[in-house]
Amino acid sequence: MVDGSDGATPAAPPLRLLAVTHGAPSPDNRAAIIRLVDAIATARPDLDIAISFVDSHPRDAIAAFEGYIRDSAGVLLPLVLSAGFHVRTGLTQGLDHAGDSEVVLAAELGPDERIVEELALRIEELGLHESDVVVLAAAGSNDPRAARECFETARRLAARLGRQVTIGFVASAVPRLHDAIDMLRAVHSGSRIIVGAYMLAPGVFYDQAAAAGGDIVARPLLQPDAPAPEPIVQLVLDRYEAALVSMEGSRG
Repeated sequence: MVDGSDGATPAAPPLRLLAVTHGAPSPDNRAAIIRLVDAIATARPDLDIAISFVDSHPRDAIAAFEGYIRDSAGVLLPLVLSAGFHVRTGLTQGLDHAGDSEVVLAAELGPDERIVEELALRIEELGLHESDVVVLAAAGSNDPRAARECFETARRLAARLGRQVTIGFVASAVPRLHDAIDMLRAVHSGSRIIVGAYMLAPGVFYDQAAAAGGDIVARPLLQPDAPAPEPIVQLVLDRYEAALVSMEGSRG
């Protein structure tokens, strides 16, 4: 699109990323997320990109949202695999409070086949054996939609791995991860319990998943000491582009 006044191409709307945490982010969590932000900036040097770490409490999400949209337009993208009630409620209320601001909220990252592929790679790098049993650890949410999205990801991962994958939640939803692991150990006596981590980065929930009783735990999608996977970078940019289409549609 070209501005008819001087022939210049308008700048792309800013991309505002929200890393939703549970309490203060750990150094590893922050470093892993910054790796992703750096990769996005490298892939799209034309974009004005900013990142904020926001506690999952709705009031914190509202405050962050309103701070971003007070003076400018852009795309607000929560870096979450599935948006639970607190995220959807907080950001939606923030949008309502903003009134006529030209800010659009992008969709959560999952479910998506690129995430499934990255999950599979992290499990396979552990040396997956035929006798191993896989459980997918997710953070958990009181939001039924978020829980369904996690079950859908587990279904897709099972198809990708060619074996059953059981879902287990660290908090707020059932089955709880430790219960799922106990059940699998009772049914598959002698088998290794492999825990896949449906988590974007290290943090509180990953630590709890690692302590839930599995034999070995796969890495989360992002690492503090490794480049962000290109498919995850592209997924974020795709969510940004989809939000722009929504923005243009609302203007029309």
